[in-house]
Amino acid sequence: MSAQITPPQMYKAMVAVCDTIEEQKEYLSELDGAIGDGDHGVNMAKCFRLVKTKLEETPDKEFETIIKNVAMVVLNSVGGAMGALYGTFFMRLAQATTGKTELGVKDLMEMFQEAEKGILEIGQAALGDKTLVDTLSPAVRSLEKDAQAEESLESALTNLEKAAKRGMESTKDMVAKIGRASRLGERTRGHQDAGATSCYLMIEAMVSALR
Repeated sequence: MSAQITPPQMYKAMVAVCDTIEEQKEYLSELDGAIGDGDHGVNMAKCFRLVKTKLEETPDKEFETIIKNVAMVVLNSVGGAMGALYGTFFMRLAQATTGKTELGVKDLMEMFQEAEKGILEIGQAALGDKTLVDTLSPAVRSLEKDAQAEESLESALTNLEKAAKRGMESTKDMVAKIGRASRLGERTRGHQDAGATSCYLMIEAMVSALR
């Protein structure tokens, strides 16, 4: 792979996110059904179908336009907390790419740092609360470590995916402390969080496409 990510590669990565959410919608709803409303996958898939349509109208533009298009659709079409959280996630990723024509490990780190900040600001969740933060924060720490060590883009992407996966899997042993699931208390232990899972699936789709 090249040492830098280009806008056409990022476009492919965003399309891959849409396709992955569509493919995994039943799995996500099943996870959500155990401790939530059971509609996470359906709602996400409906939204990312619209995202894909929007992306097809504006392929291969600059990074900011590509990712901002995703953000705007998500903000406007997913109800409840998830729309705000994932809309913010993509909006902050987009804003961190302003004026850039290619992206390296340090750029990816800055993008994900901004996305994490946005999620923490509006979601008020902390690591260990059994939310998508448990997937996202370890992924960001992995990028920070690899940027510091000047790792190759390929290594950084591999490590990013692995860290996100470990984070997602860690939610099985947690008790939900935020959102609707928190009302179930101890009964949430033993179930993987749907939001943490959709966050991992998006990161994994991006990594696969960028690699």
